[in-house]
Amino acid sequence: MSRQEVLQKERAAAKGDPVRGITTPFVQSFDTAVPQTPSTATRNDTPTSKQPSPGPNAFDEQYLNYFLRQKELQNAIERTERLVEPTEPQEVDTTRLTGAEQDQVNQERRRYTEKRQAFEQSHAASTEALRRIASLANGSSKDRLRVNIQRCIDTFGRHNTDNILPPKASGAAATLAQAQMDKIPRAGPDTGSSEVQAAVLTAKIRTLADFLETRGRNDKVNKRNLRLLVHKRQKLLNYLKRRERGGPRWQNLIETLGLTPGTYEGEISM
Repeated sequence: MSRQEVLQKERAAAKGDPVRGITTPFVQSFDTAVPQTPSTATRNDTPTSKQPSPGPNAFDEQYLNYFLRQKELQNAIERTERLVEPTEPQEVDTTRLTGAEQDQVNQERRRYTEKRQAFEQSHAASTEALRRIASLANGSSKDRLRVNIQRCIDTFGRHNTDNILPPKASGAAATLAQAQMDKIPRAGPDTGSSEVQAAVLTAKIRTLADFLETRGRNDKVNKRNLRLLVHKRQKLLNYLKRRERGGPRWQNLIETLGLTPGTYEGEISM
């Protein structure tokens, strides 16, 4: 091996993996679609990130399948419990009743107790069944990818990061253009900004790369699809780098997703 080839390999290794980059806690959570807590993330997972990634409940909200959230599932369970629970009999003063009437009241109370016990058992089983159905642990890779895309929008969308990240230093013309854009309110979540699209592509790339390393080693079509996704992300990152000029959005995206120079600099060969 010549000295030039050795130098080329060393430079490629210094830039990092063009497909995966550095595995951060946020990127690692793509495998389960459940955000990791700061306590479970090791110190070596993200050497450049000093704080959790921004976004609404990015590390403590459990995402479920079928576009559900924990609060929605809990509200549905509580509403079902109110609708089907047995009605408690009214309190009756048994001192003024005859013996036959007292026996009838006691019999109604026993029946209610039996119904209540059966209801609690069936409700516990139904609650567990609903939680298992909505759990991503029983979902497919397509379900996890959909939730990962939702998480990327929540984490990197400007409808949330505008209130967290400081604005970049810019000139008077850029400040005037930004002020004009701020006058127009956003109609829903931000799904089209470059950082959101780069994060979504990173989730798709990791899913496809894991598939090609295990079950799809001879899948040439998906190998081509992986190359297309990697080069599309490279174009987005180069555009964002020129636009942000190393600003807070660029730094937040690079640190959270573990993107290295190998993912956006030079010619990527796979």
